This record gives sequence, C-alpha cells and structure tokens, in this order.
Amino acid sequence: PAVTAPPPAATAVGPMVDPTEAAAVALGYVSDAKATKDPKHAVGAACANCALFVGKPGDATGPCPLFPGKQVAGAGWCTAYQKKA
Repeated sequence: PAVTAPPPAATAVGPMVDPTEAAAVALGYVSDAKATKDPKHAVGAACANCALFVGKPGDATGPCPLFPGKQVAGAGWCTAYQKKA
C-alpha cells in the first residue's frame, strides 16, 4: 500500500513552549491568557490575535518568532503582545 503524508494540520511544527523556561518567564508567557495576573493584560488579548502569531486565524497553536522552533497556544499571552491590525 502507498504511504501518504499526514494532512498539514496533523504535522507538528515544533514542541510547545514550556511556560517555565527562561524566555517564557522573561516574557510572562502563559498558555491560557485568562490565567494571567499581569496588569498589562487586556481582556481578550491572546496569542491568536497578536501580530507576532504566525498561525492561521482559529489555530489552537502556532509559531511565534519570540520562541524560535516552538509553538505557542492560541489562547496564550505574553508581555510582548501586539494587537493584530
């Protein structure tokens, strides 16, 4: 039988960012924006609607240039958040 590649959505681009790693801690990254206590967080702000998020709208995870080779949660947030235009 022929072997086919998995659909793009099933292909992992990289591991998830660990919120306890140094870069994530420095940026106040959380995988669930609703859980942050950071006063800079605005209601509704999340990785999925950040200008730095490389994923497609509606993606549960996606790449972020602040964490090369890793995925962030679409529902996540960090202090580098910039609202998508």
